[in-house]
Amino acid sequence: MHVIWSRLLRSTYRREPVVSFIVTAGVVEAAIGGLDEHWLLMGFGLSTIGAAIALRWWQQRQAVVKAGQTLLYALSHRPSQPELSFSKRRSTNDKR
Repeated sequence: MHVIWSRLLRSTYRREPVVSFIVTAGVVEAAIGGLDEHWLLMGFGLSTIGAAIALRWWQQRQAVVKAGQTLLYALSHRPSQPELSFSKRRSTNDKR
C-alpha cells in the first residue's frame, strides 16, 4: 500500500506542482491546528485546501474551454477542396 501512495503522490506532484504544494501546506496547517487545538489555524488550513482544489478545478475548466476554442478555429467554413467550374469549355472545332 505504501508503494501505491508514493507513486500517486509523485505523479500528482509532477502534474500539478503548485496546487500540490498548496494542498500540502494546508494539510500541515490543519494538522497542527487540530492537534494543538488552535481552531483558527485548522480552519485556515482547511480553507487553504479548499482554495487549492478550486484553483485546480478552475485551471482544468480553462484548459477545456481553450481546447474547445482551438477546435472551433481549426474548422473551416469553406470546403476542403475548391469547386471546379467548367463554364469555359473549349469546343473541339474551336481553333486558336
